[in-house]
Amino acid sequence: MADVSEVLMSVLSTIRVPRPGDRVHKDECAFSFANPEAEGGIYVCMNSFMGFGTQYVERHHTKTGQRAFLHIKRTRKAQDKDTNSDPSKRQPTRFGIGIEGGFDVEQEQYEEEVKIVLFPDKQEVTLDDLATMPDVVRERLSLSIAGLKSADSVCHTLQVQQWDGEVRQVSRHAAELSQLDNGVKIPPSGWKCDVCGLEENLWMNLSDGKVLCGRRYFDGSGGNNHALLHYQQTGYPLAVKLGTITPDGADVYSYEEDDMVLDSKLPEHLAHFGIDMMTMEKTEHTMTDLEIAANQRLGEWEVIQESGATLQPLFGPGLTGMRNLGNSCYLNSVMQVLFTVPDFQRKYVSNIEKIFSNAPTDPTQDFKTQVAKLGHALLSGEYSRPAFDPEDDSSEPRGDQLGIAPRIFKALVGRGHPEFSTNRQQDAQEFFLHFINMVERNCRSGENPSEAFRFLVEERILCEQSNKVKYTQRVDYIIQLPVPMDQATNADELQEAERQHEEAEAAGVLPPPMPRACIPFDACLEALSEPETLTDFWSSAVQAKTTASKTTRFASFPDHLVIQIKKFTFGLDWVPKKLDVSIDVPETLDLSSLRGTGLQPGEEVLPEVAPPPLMTPDVEVKGILGSHGNEDDDSLYSPLLSPVLDDSIVSQLYEMGFPPEACKKAVYCTGNTGIDAAMNWVMGHMDDPDFSAPMVLPCGSSEPGSTPTDAISEEHLATIVSMGFGRDQATRALRATGNVLERAVDWLFSHLDDLESMEPPPGPRVRDGDEKYELFAFISHMGTSTMCGHYVCHIKKDQQWVIFNDHKVCASEKPPKDLGYLYFYRRVTE
Repeated sequence: MADVSEVLMSVLSTIRVPRPGDRVHKDECAFSFANPEAEGGIYVCMNSFMGFGTQYVERHHTKTGQRAFLHIKRTRKAQDKDTNSDPSKRQPTRFGIGIEGGFDVEQEQYEEEVKIVLFPDKQEVTLDDLATMPDVVRERLSLSIAGLKSADSVCHTLQVQQWDGEVRQVSRHAAELSQLDNGVKIPPSGWKCDVCGLEENLWMNLSDGKVLCGRRYFDGSGGNNHALLHYQQTGYPLAVKLGTITPDGADVYSYEEDDMVLDSKLPEHLAHFGIDMMTMEKTEHTMTDLEIAANQRLGEWEVIQESGATLQPLFGPGLTGMRNLGNSCYLNSVMQVLFTVPDFQRKYVSNIEKIFSNAPTDPTQDFKTQVAKLGHALLSGEYSRPAFDPEDDSSEPRGDQLGIAPRIFKALVGRGHPEFSTNRQQDAQEFFLHFINMVERNCRSGENPSEAFRFLVEERILCEQSNKVKYTQRVDYIIQLPVPMDQATNADELQEAERQHEEAEAAGVLPPPMPRACIPFDACLEALSEPETLTDFWSSAVQAKTTASKTTRFASFPDHLVIQIKKFTFGLDWVPKKLDVSIDVPETLDLSSLRGTGLQPGEEVLPEVAPPPLMTPDVEVKGILGSHGNEDDDSLYSPLLSPVLDDSIVSQLYEMGFPPEACKKAVYCTGNTGIDAAMNWVMGHMDDPDFSAPMVLPCGSSEPGSTPTDAISEEHLATIVSMGFGRDQATRALRATGNVLERAVDWLFSHLDDLESMEPPPGPRVRDGDEKYELFAFISHMGTSTMCGHYVCHIKKDQQWVIFNDHKVCASEKPPKDLGYLYFYRRVTE
């Protein structure tokens, strides 16, 4: 051991002890999905704390000169049969992670072995060997090893941050809740909905004692929304779930606060209707019980298998599953589809050695490195192997596979984003566009795979008063198809079902299930091509607002076309709802009838005259002119100082109850493109911390409240630039937000459209070709809204449809092409 002691003495100064705030990557290799449970374990650099698999540890040693690595190998413990036999020791009782009674952390199921490995000779030092080392060596190594073992890894912190889904706030309505003296007394059992007679999922309104059924769940179970409808009619805010009342409390929901809450006067409020909390026992699942059960069921194959069939698991290259990291199925589905596109394969997988060689010191924060790592893992087949159950003596492979858990990738692409940085369910379409935007920002030179989806949209506006036209083009990556419900081929069946539903409700019995509306795909295309009426169009020809019609066509056709079925609308409570429709989406498409023609002979163009600026109460004329003009000559007027907003759209949003500043931001950030686009922006930014704050315009440093250039933090600039934004964009964001990093990041993601004006136009980087396409993939959503449910994708590989359900990959027997949400087509080459 003398030689080893000498080596350790020579590298002792490079061995660090982890401190609070250090990023420790001990669960996932920076360049692959090797981990401590894998055959070769993982090597953690004892200087940078980066983790590397067997394949890449020597690369790091050669590049950096670091020699000391802590090798970590974990083996699964045999499960205690006594523990398994006691459900109370296995089932979570609290909807939380990292807390007593919450979901288990899998690390507790492993035994861990560690040793120091010295490169390049791979000399090993065990914990027992440390006892023979000099004191200075033993003490430094012991501290470093103990620190690395006890430190939470970056992946663990991101995945299992301690949280408690049961923590609830006291309702602001509880203290002064008004209760009617209507003589209503609720019996201790035998409840049913006052409207439909349902006997489960019942809620009693704490103002008038009405017993009504709750909301319908994503799988069709639950209630019929009568408790919610009652709140909308009466405004009575609090309801308690019957069957959950015990001496310790109950489930109380506040409709006005849209959350589960605590009622500080619950015993008093229940006693008003004759309910004694001390005598009540729990007979219904609490909302926490149901959320725990839903989270446990989410990974079960039978929930979303096709028509109850037993599907054949598939393994091999291009058939690698992705682990669900907690509502990450939207990300899994999108990335599976993207890496079937040749452009993404060439950019990231074919160039993987070059990308890895040019990776920065911390490759976990490099976009190209992590995308290449993910693409290689999905296509190589290295991780597409059956998962064996160590407790199954037969050692037969199960339907699921080892797959990959893209924790570093998810953290990187979601960093700074108010939605994708969370573990909440998200919209797959929004993530697709978010990822494409990141690709665009990171491919300013060289091959850009997002060009495969990029196309030009031609918009023709006809002023009906002057008969003059205006043609504009814009870049897009996805086409949204409306769903014309009035074109359902089974309209008679739907009307009869609606009539029976109304009769059942009037009779107080359970209504029959509603049939699914069948919509022809051609009807969706026709709805897309129909002219849209603009009632408040400002015509430069007549210098006034008038009526115009807008027609949308393709100015170019991309190599790969993405079609979104606009299934989601808004319910009475402004929660996104999904239309239950079946659309006969074809395997092949010919969209030649939707190609734009451009300006035609005989058409007269509207003159290029800007409309008058919209004056809002909080903007004065002086503020508009500023240093860019004067009261006699405003020819230097800058729209950045006072945006031209469509006041009709602002008014519509305001009438819906949204804050006025948020309404202005929505119209500004969507470029006056209409109420639908503005509404989508509002729903996507309601959780932003500055949602209701005054609109901050992207002005220069002369704007009041802006930050001078010399006050911009270089550290903040570097952080934002590392996320793929340009230095000018980062500077602009920091100036607009008072040099606060978190606000600057939020500002950037809220102003992506504005940032495009800072970059050179894409120019000729728009591909065009034949208008004929064939379907190669589609993503399906299960659930009532984009905020809940589950995503899976189907991809055609070698003329066979394959279903990717997170880490389970199987041959599809009956691909439900009529129920998809996003459809991916590729151009048919003759």
